[in-house]
Amino acid sequence: MPRPRSEKARQSVLEAMRRALAADGYEAVTIEGLAESAEVSKQTIYRWWPSKAAILGEALLEGSLPGAEVSVPMTDDLGADLRAWFSAMSAGLARPEGVALARALIEVTAADPELGLVLNERLAAPIREWVAERVSRGRAAGDVRADVDAAAIADQFIAMASYSALIGQPLSAERVEETVVRLLRGIAAG
Repeated sequence: MPRPRSEKARQSVLEAMRRALAADGYEAVTIEGLAESAEVSKQTIYRWWPSKAAILGEALLEGSLPGAEVSVPMTDDLGADLRAWFSAMSAGLARPEGVALARALIEVTAADPELGLVLNERLAAPIREWVAERVSRGRAAGDVRADVDAAAIADQFIAMASYSALIGQPLSAERVEETVVRLLRGIAAG
């Protein structure tokens, strides 16, 4: 019968993963480094997690997700709000910790599709909420057609933000402008 997990040791490993991810990026994380930082044995880690991707997944589920904290205030100008959101999100996710997170999420999703789905949904939820609210305000102001699907628009936001993170570069001002112009053309009322 396996020994029960020590909650203190588990939390120590998860915190070691968060520190390592922020400091050096996911690629540099090793089980040996995590064990040393958490002051546990490698055997303890392997007894509880099959891979560093599984540790990362659990650490992110229980902690904050870098890049998820982007908050853009809403104004009366739909185009300005969309430009501000794309600029803030792509700049945030293009930072080294955002790039590391995006690439690590791919590895977590490949290693454990169910966990990857949960993590990706957690990262996408604030985006979907912001878009739903902004589309709703746009409808009320007469700027957005009634038949616009906020979830489809949110998926486009998520795709653009993910792309920015994966390539490790913020979207250029030109790319943001072109995206917003085309998006507005597709959802505008009248």
